[in-house]
Amino acid sequence: SLLVNTARQPRKEKVKLPPSLQGRKPDSKPNKQVDDPVGGPVKTSSLATMKQQLSSFHVIPPNVTFGVLKEGCTYSATVILKNVGVNFSRFWVKPPPPHTGLRVIYRPGPVAAGLQVELDIEIFAMANGREDTDGLEEIFHHIEILTEAETLLLPVRANIL
Repeated sequence: SLLVNTARQPRKEKVKLPPSLQGRKPDSKPNKQVDDPVGGPVKTSSLATMKQQLSSFHVIPPNVTFGVLKEGCTYSATVILKNVGVNFSRFWVKPPPPHTGLRVIYRPGPVAAGLQVELDIEIFAMANGREDTDGLEEIFHHIEILTEAETLLLPVRANIL
């Protein structure tokens, strides 16, 4: 229940739902609509009143935080890209610049409706000479995932010791 906490006492503040359950995506921008000569428009009556796009992806989790990393080591995290649309869709990941130390490993190809693929985000922790006062260097980059309908932005953050 949203009215009580795990100790069965009334909640003092409202429960914040994640953006994926609220039906919105905070880190995405729509692409230009392109007519799909192969797929064509969907004319099913149950889908005619839908306001959301028929080809859409969700990124789980919506951001990656590596925390404090030791310089010279390689770390990785796995992100799931799930097709929540009704048609199969394709995606492509724009390679991050080399100075970030980031690399995305994935298997390209179409993703059927309801299925998901894994993206392995690897980071090689390297300092570029810009140090903060406490000896940490912060790396922050948006990985761009280009789909047929939109561009998803996956924020990646790390601190290098």
